[in-house]
Amino acid sequence: MTRFINALNKKRASFNQDEKGFTLIELLVVVIIIGVLAAIAIPVYIGVQNSAKDSSTTSDLTNAKIAVVAYYTANQSMPPSINSATLANYGYTGSGVTDNSSATATSTAFCLTATSGSGTVFYITASGAATSTKPSGCK
Repeated sequence: MTRFINALNKKRASFNQDEKGFTLIELLVVVIIIGVLAAIAIPVYIGVQNSAKDSSTTSDLTNAKIAVVAYYTANQSMPPSINSATLANYGYTGSGVTDNSSATATSTAFCLTATSGSGTVFYITASGAATSTKPSGCK
């Protein structure tokens, strides 16, 4: 048993003398691995952010459309402007994305536009859903 303990003590002593930390190669490998993971994760994260901004914009446009229709139903005319002050009584509380919405309207047809935080322009008409493709009724 004493021989075994002496062998363990010798081995422990050799570890303490020879291996006192990480080698430069080991540190470089870790840095490279972190760099590769970051190179993969950052574009994915940016894509998710842009998708969320686009979804928020289309949701705001849909809410604005509902408020415009409610305003038209109540007043038999189109609202003078598309903003949260004009349409607050009709359930529209615009975010910073759609406060700049411009409307082109005839008696019952309209087109609302909004620009997403990702730079994509979205459109919605009285009869359609929010889309990034410009409908024929929009200027």
